[in-house]
Amino acid sequence: MGAGTRMSADERRVAVLRVAREEFGLSGFSGASTEAIARRVGVSQPYLFRLFPTKKAMFLATVNDCFDRVQALFEEVAEGLTGEEALKEMGRSYKSLLDDKATLQMQLQMWAAACDDEDIRQLARERVSGLWRQVMRLSGEDDQRVMQFMAAGMLLNVMAAMDLPRVREQLGEALTGLSDPSV
Repeated sequence: MGAGTRMSADERRVAVLRVAREEFGLSGFSGASTEAIARRVGVSQPYLFRLFPTKKAMFLATVNDCFDRVQALFEEVAEGLTGEEALKEMGRSYKSLLDDKATLQMQLQMWAAACDDEDIRQLARERVSGLWRQVMRLSGEDDQRVMQFMAAGMLLNVMAAMDLPRVREQLGEALTGLSDPSV
């Protein structure tokens, strides 16, 4: 957007979700400041609360946005593939999300917040179940294989978050190995 160009409500909503992902990712649900989010987006807090009626509604929308991004990516990369080839491409594509520190941190904060809040826990359950069904549909693989794939993804999240030595090389090797159930 150029100087003096007004954003539509939809464009502001997208901007809020991007900034909220960063703020919630860094500070968690309780620690993030709606004032900081509004300031960074360039809107007032009252306007922010017209887009999202509560801080929790904004957090839940941010969780949904993160899952939407993963699911859209998986749909794109698995198109025309099945079985292990579909899993391999979804695994490779997931690395781009792990390289996005804000998304990675937001995912981890979602799990932490789900421990204490029933609404967040319920949404996390629904979205993980949906992701599970999507991976099963796209790959055609059974529950056990999808569980291995999802477990590998969670492990990669933790490895990336800890920035373990050689994590970039390990991630590359692990993502390639996602297609091998013995890994």
